[in-house]
Amino acid sequence: MKTERIIMGIDPGTNVMGYGVIKCVGQKAEMIAMGVIDMRKEDDTYLKLGHIFERVTGIIDEYLPDELAIEAPFFGKNVQSMLKLGRAQGVAIAAAIQHSVPIHEYAPMKIKMALTGNGSASKEQVAGMLQRILKISPDDMPKFMDATDALAAAYCHFMQTNAPISGGKKYSSWKDFAQKNKDRVS
Repeated sequence: MKTERIIMGIDPGTNVMGYGVIKCVGQKAEMIAMGVIDMRKEDDTYLKLGHIFERVTGIIDEYLPDELAIEAPFFGKNVQSMLKLGRAQGVAIAAAIQHSVPIHEYAPMKIKMALTGNGSASKEQVAGMLQRILKISPDDMPKFMDATDALAAAYCHFMQTNAPISGGKKYSSWKDFAQKNKDRVS
C-alpha cells in the first residue's frame, strides 16, 4: 500500500517568494504547482508580510500539504537584508503553524546538494535538474527561479524523508543513480 503525501516548499523572499507543491507516492514525486508571491509593487514592509501570510495560507488551504519544507535564510554581507528575509520566513512558518503543518528547514547548500550533488550549484542547474526529475515541460518552467528554488526545497525534503531504511539500492554517484532509475530521470 502506497501512502500519498503532499509537500509544499517555500523559498522566502521579501519582494518575490517562491512556492512549490509536490505529490509523493512511494518512491515517486510529481509537481502539482509552483509559482511566486510577487510583492514588488508594495512599498510597506508590514503590508508585504501580511500579503505573505494571506497567500501562504491560501496555498495551504488549496493544496492541503502534509509537510512544509522551507529554505533557511543564509547570512550574507547585509544584516538588514537577512533580518527582512527572516521576517518573511517567519510569517510563512506562522501560516503553516496555524494550519498544523509540520515544518522542516533546509540550508540552501543542502538543497542544492540533494538535487545536483553540488552544494554550490547555480539556480539554473537546480532548475534544470528539477525539470528532468519531475518531467516538467519547458513551457511550464517559471520566469522566476524563486519558484524552482521552492520546488527544490520540497523535493529535497522528499528525498531526505523517503530514503529506504535498509536493504535499499546503493548508488556511487548521481550518474549511477540516473542509470539505475531511468523511469525517474529523463
